[in-house]
Amino acid sequence: MAQNWHDLLFAHWEVPVAKMRELVPSGLEIDTFEGRVWIGVVPFRMSGVRLRGTPALPGLSAFPELNVRTYVKAEGKRGVWFFSLDAGNRIAVEVARAWFHLPYFFARMRLEASDNAIHYASRRVDRRGNAESLEMKYRAESGCFAARPGTLEHFLTERYCLYARRPDGRLLRGEIHHAPWQLQTARAEFAKNAMTKALGVELQGKPLLHYAKLQEVVVWAPQVVRT
Repeated sequence: MAQNWHDLLFAHWEVPVAKMRELVPSGLEIDTFEGRVWIGVVPFRMSGVRLRGTPALPGLSAFPELNVRTYVKAEGKRGVWFFSLDAGNRIAVEVARAWFHLPYFFARMRLEASDNAIHYASRRVDRRGNAESLEMKYRAESGCFAARPGTLEHFLTERYCLYARRPDGRLLRGEIHHAPWQLQTARAEFAKNAMTKALGVELQGKPLLHYAKLQEVVVWAPQVVRT
């Protein structure tokens, strides 16, 4: 699939290693940076969502999305583990659940740009969820830069696969391709953030924030990890 990600915010908090081990399935290694573990809340909007080589379909190819994620490894390959993915399109939610076996949920979502900031609101209404919600605004604070290898910013953002688990328990890996992130430092104000409440994870302190205006992405169908 091809898709474009717009006005994306990486908001990351450090969390205890032991707590993350409780939440991530066996078979996946928790990926750490200098012994620290991170969880991310990532709001953005998508456009041009389509099978590669086909046109985007009106009403199905553009919608807001909101991810809660952490970082893992399998067979030495670093990737992303999603605790949840909220989207403002019911059809996209069901297709992603069936094809990628990812924990997608339908949510009522709103994204507006005004006063040089992104105003973002999401309320999960999917019966498979727990009414998770987010209300916030964020903006870029610097010029663009590419994260240097070996830095925390690189560890958190330059990820080129995702992991999921099939209902039969088999682990899946989906490859992702995109250019290196063009990041900007960011500022954010959270009016409400209940995205990790059901996980039993309390987000403490100020998050580490990065903004990206646009990322063009290609995602391949997931394959079974043989280990």
